[in-house]
Amino acid sequence: MQRQFESYGPSYWGAIALFVVGAVVAVWLGRRQTQEQSRRFGRIVGGLTAVVYASVLLYSLVPPTVERSVPLRLTDLATVAAACALWTQRHWAFALTYYWGLVLSAQALISPVLVGPDFPHYSFLAFWAIHLLVVWAAIYLTWGRGMRPGWRSLRLVLIVTAVWAVVTFVFNRVAGTNYGFLNGKPVTASLLDVLGPWPVYIVSATALIVAVWVLMTLPWVRVRSTRSDQE
Repeated sequence: MQRQFESYGPSYWGAIALFVVGAVVAVWLGRRQTQEQSRRFGRIVGGLTAVVYASVLLYSLVPPTVERSVPLRLTDLATVAAACALWTQRHWAFALTYYWGLVLSAQALISPVLVGPDFPHYSFLAFWAIHLLVVWAAIYLTWGRGMRPGWRSLRLVLIVTAVWAVVTFVFNRVAGTNYGFLNGKPVTASLLDVLGPWPVYIVSATALIVAVWVLMTLPWVRVRSTRSDQE
């Protein structure tokens, strides 16, 4: 019988070790690449990210169910944004990857909402692949290639995230689903457990996320302002 995944078990720490190694390599590689090398690398890894996401999406359609087959998780959007950011290195795609990847996808690494078989089952590999790729993409583009967010980046991600939340919440209410955990907490332990009951945790989580995103923007804006003053 296939062993079930356990948070903070051996397979979890193996995935975290892989994440750390990959993050270091991403920064090291990004800083040593020329623009042309970065473009080629981005297209290779961006294409790989798209293929991984497509395979995960197709897997969720066998058989199709309203509870798991609709691509309304923020992870879906983050993975698509990461693939676009790597492939095109457009700033809008980078901004979404930066904020979603370094906060929301990274939080999934800390407290994984994964109920199912352990390594090497497909569900285990799929979960870790899409989350690791998104966070690695954010790290590579920010600290490897030197892309930086600003207040316009923050406004973009706030608007897109708000639209996603409204659409997903309404869909959940109509279909009886819980994408994005907007209509109920996950069955596994998570940060939401300390943020109050529904719907209090929605407000608490929103305030916390926005505050973190502001703090993630402020240092880069200050550095840019200091450089402008020096010039």
